[in-house]
Amino acid sequence: MRTGHPHRLRGFSYQGFHRYFLTFCTFERRPHFADAAIVAVALSQILRVAANEQFALLAYTFMPDHAHLLIEGMSVDADARRFMTRAKQGSGYVVAQRDGRRLWQRYGFEHVLRDDEATVSVARYILENPVRARLVTSPQDYPYSGCPAYTMTAVLDAVAWMPRRSG
Repeated sequence: MRTGHPHRLRGFSYQGFHRYFLTFCTFERRPHFADAAIVAVALSQILRVAANEQFALLAYTFMPDHAHLLIEGMSVDADARRFMTRAKQGSGYVVAQRDGRRLWQRYGFEHVLRDDEATVSVARYILENPVRARLVTSPQDYPYSGCPAYTMTAVLDAVAWMPRRSG
């Protein structure tokens, strides 16, 4: 995964009713999210910021050294840049106060989604990430993934998730 400075879309405001696929890496790629307490703190802060910044968190996965989020602006005032900054600041601050450790790398990566089909595909990608990393055999078995706006089963059914057979 790239760790340099991401480039923003020129001429795009990052405000309004848009959907974004976000990836935030932990500082020095440390496996902070192997700790359920840190995942809980980070998720609670991200959900708090999402509500305050008028975003819905559609799907998420906290891998040991990074997090994937699928968010959607719920008003014309929803500002994705502000959400990204505040979500990382809020969760990073709480973790630093709790453990004295830096949580996030400076930059994150975002991809603006263009249609509903992409949204379903990204949700599937996010939920299957622990399976691809061989942490679990089924997305439902991973404790650090979810779909607050929908049930995980509904999302997986929408994309017809099937376990991959080896061999």
